[in-house]
Amino acid sequence: MAQLRQRQHGHVAFTELYISSVLDRPLASSGELFYDAPDRLEKRTTLPRPERMVLEKGQLTFERRHKQYHMALADVPQAAPFIEGIRATLAGDRPALERVFRISFDNSPDQWTLRLTPLDSHVAAEVAVVKIDGSSDVIKTVTVQMVNGDRSVTTLGAVLDP
Repeated sequence: MAQLRQRQHGHVAFTELYISSVLDRPLASSGELFYDAPDRLEKRTTLPRPERMVLEKGQLTFERRHKQYHMALADVPQAAPFIEGIRATLAGDRPALERVFRISFDNSPDQWTLRLTPLDSHVAAEVAVVKIDGSSDVIKTVTVQMVNGDRSVTTLGAVLDP
């Protein structure tokens, strides 16, 4: 957490696969992810269609097809595992993670794994666990495992700017 907390800005490419038993094949998306400490996270999806999601100061803005939606993240608890798990991990903000998740952490010399289990019973009825894998101060993958067996796997790629 201390190493992650040192990073003040990040800009990486991402690819995301959504795997579901009701789909013939995984749904793929890609784009860019931006982070500015301590609480701004922006996800710009470019493929298969442009979308933009911004979390800043607890407010969530979502843009799709020239329409914009605004809401407080607190009003959408089911979004916390997807959004706050990544944001708080990037910030090295353990207290924020502990407000939303039960945390377990595995560490080896070359990599670490953070397992986040939702505390809210309504969220836990849908989301089994969020698993974040990384090394040093870099997040490599974020896997959200749903209770019904569906999952999304987001792989963070090349750093796009210093």
